Amino acid sequence: MRTTIAIAVALMLVVAGCSQAPGAGTTTDTADETTVPPTADTATPSDETTTESQVVKPDDPETDVLGWEAGYWYNETLDVNPDDGLNETELDQTVARAMARVERVRQLEFEERVPVEIVTRDEFRSDQSNRSTPDDRRLFDNAKYESLFMIGESTDSIAVQNRNSGSSVGGYYSPSKEEIVVVSENTSTPKLDEITLSQELFHALQDQHFNLSKFDQSTRELHNAKDGVIEGDGNYVDHLYSKRCENQWNGDCLTPDDGSGSSGGLANIGPYLIKFQPYSDGPAFVRGVQKRGGWDAVNALYENPPASTEQVIHPEKYGTDTPAEFDIEDRTTNGWERLELQGRPNYGSVGEAGIFAMLMYPYYPSQGQTQVVPARQFFNLKQGTDQLRSFDPLNYNSTYSTGWDGDKLAVYTNDAARTNETGYVWKTVWDSNQDAAEFVEGYRKVLEYNDAKQVDNRADTWRIEGNGFADAFYVQKQGDTVVIVNAPTVSDLPDVRRGAAPVQ
Repeated sequence: MRTTIAIAVALMLVVAGCSQAPGAGTTTDTADETTVPPTADTATPSDETTTESQVVKPDDPETDVLGWEAGYWYNETLDVNPDDGLNETELDQTVARAMARVERVRQLEFEERVPVEIVTRDEFRSDQSNRSTPDDRRLFDNAKYESLFMIGESTDSIAVQNRNSGSSVGGYYSPSKEEIVVVSENTSTPKLDEITLSQELFHALQDQHFNLSKFDQSTRELHNAKDGVIEGDGNYVDHLYSKRCENQWNGDCLTPDDGSGSSGGLANIGPYLIKFQPYSDGPAFVRGVQKRGGWDAVNALYENPPASTEQVIHPEKYGTDTPAEFDIEDRTTNGWERLELQGRPNYGSVGEAGIFAMLMYPYYPSQGQTQVVPARQFFNLKQGTDQLRSFDPLNYNSTYSTGWDGDKLAVYTNDAARTNETGYVWKTVWDSNQDAAEFVEGYRKVLEYNDAKQVDNRADTWRIEGNGFADAFYVQKQGDTVVIVNAPTVSDLPDVRRGAAPVQ
């Protein structure tokens, strides 16, 4: 998937002058270039031939080779005018050449062509808003984002995320349908952005070689962890493709100016921050593997993908720091029951990426006035400028979230509770006692930002009044483990988890 929304103001806020959001465009830093070895086939034209403004079409090879697809070479000039949209013939030509270019960059051969559809932003938004979600999953998701202090319990978190996607997604590949959809900002004449197309074509190529459906992405943490490879590889290829558009291919890429400006603001930047993590850290993770072992080493990642977002944020932990195995034992009374989801785990997990995003989030609604994590540590700026790097723009790393070893969130409901009122138990395990203590310190700062007050005569208990997160909280640290209990009232806390909020 490619995110294309221009949300520089939303991401930077008080940092003046940033003109581009992560994933928003095609400009890149020249220091990030990696030379891709040429193919062994001598019939494949070299990159040096693209120094001329018009490339003469070489003869077609006798057999399919890397860098040639359906009669088109990767550096072949097309007689296509993107300004008035693409007719069927022009679309076929553009897709064929883009496939050849993806092959050339990534050194993998397409097994078959994938259908490509271009839709308008309005059409895509309508599709997102019409998606249905089971009520129990919606309630569970509401509790998850409530636990991160991003979306209050009275707001539909699924609808918020659908609105985010409607504004931020530039294209996607569907493994189940084996088709590509590219979103055009131009409503009158839908146009194709070749850089977006290249990434979605690569996702199709990934699926053909590595079967994307095999990965367990049943929690947000597992989804982001596996996307460290899926989207990391895709965005790294996208990065290299963009550089070749500028250099070896003499700007001969379809990047239409839709003239529509931003595609709209995000409904809530919190979920976006979590989901963007593999798009920022993943390419750097994959590039490191590729530079050490070539594309063969990257291919091997699909058989042994990262087990956590921690391993993508901190590449040195890949293969060495496996997340802890643990469960949340139910200790409920007085009508509280654990929410179970059909076909899904009975817990959520957001990982180090989600915990970091929770800590970073106050920066945005406070317009930079509250910085639990200093913004200067989060924003990866180009040297000597106030602009985000296009490659690895954000640093999902902080003292409060480093040392994560696992987290699980169990959600509880009670028939006697009001609509959308839930309780939860969020258990986190850390590498050390110190790491757990640092997380508690950061979490308490988030509580304080949300106007939480300590409850008299109750150990480690807080209460929030009068906003979307109005609830009671109990924070228990024992060694390297932290358990957070949430309930509508202080008196409900020990019902959601026996022993919570003990009287002092």
